[in-house]
Amino acid sequence: MRRNRLLSLVSLAALAPVAVPAQGAPEQAQTTGGEPAATPQRLVLTDLPRATGTRVTLFDGRTLNDWRGWLGYADPALTYRADPGARPIGAVRGGSDGADFAVRRIDGAPAIWIRGRTWGSLVHRADLRDYHLRLQYRWGDRTWAPRIGQPRNNGLLYHTHGSPGEVFGTWRPSMEFEIMQGSTGMAVVVGGKMRGRASVTTDPSLIAPHLRFRVGGRRIDMVNNTPTWNVEAATDAERPAGQWNTLDLYVLGDRAIHVVNGVPVAEITDIATIAPDGSRRPLTHGHIQLQSEGAETWFRAITVEPIDALPRIVVKG
Repeated sequence: MRRNRLLSLVSLAALAPVAVPAQGAPEQAQTTGGEPAATPQRLVLTDLPRATGTRVTLFDGRTLNDWRGWLGYADPALTYRADPGARPIGAVRGGSDGADFAVRRIDGAPAIWIRGRTWGSLVHRADLRDYHLRLQYRWGDRTWAPRIGQPRNNGLLYHTHGSPGEVFGTWRPSMEFEIMQGSTGMAVVVGGKMRGRASVTTDPSLIAPHLRFRVGGRRIDMVNNTPTWNVEAATDAERPAGQWNTLDLYVLGDRAIHVVNGVPVAEITDIATIAPDGSRRPLTHGHIQLQSEGAETWFRAITVEPIDALPRIVVKG
């Protein structure tokens, strides 16, 4: 029964595209996020929930039959333009030769390989709710224009809904568990009508919007194209490039916790969409997307199990 509920297939209404995030000054962020924290927090995860049903493997190690590929523009530099003057590539199938998504072996085991040259995503067919998802990823050797020389960038997107390519012709509306060197675990709203709330402090060392997750910090509403469009991870818990990292995503209804290599780095609450009448509607389920965004990336050991409670993030020391 739990497994059927976990993997039930439903659909939601499409949402509007998102605008390019605004760049705000640290003083503006301080107005929103409060005074900069004097010291960093050491966070630990407690009260881990027990699975209430069977663990399910989302990657069978052989094929991408349960995944649907989508690619944006042939030139990724067009992605954030208001009028790109081109059409997205669209739906693609994963394969072994010349594909942007494929199953290949690395370190003696099969993994999902994402080339990263063309931006897009792999979306799993299952609509998930109330779950603990775990996966491993590591960076490949290649990066591609226009991201050459920048931190490697990818993402695990969840509560995905809407239409393929709805956001910048490339992604579907969702909440993002950022996978990015120096920022893995950062929370990002993907789509102009996506919302979430987080507890933050102002950190002037960050790029805009200068907000970092902090237990007991000031509560903010995450809204795209505003000074609160993302919330940086509490700390950088990623391992050096070339090593495998483990991500744990705990989702219960409209709340989620991001964990990187065992370290909790963000908690998002009140995940929602904005309806045509302007009302806020809780978003409690959706698909997952594995992004392609300029960096070769490997994913493996992707599992999900149902839960009925979230762990707690506790400040240690």
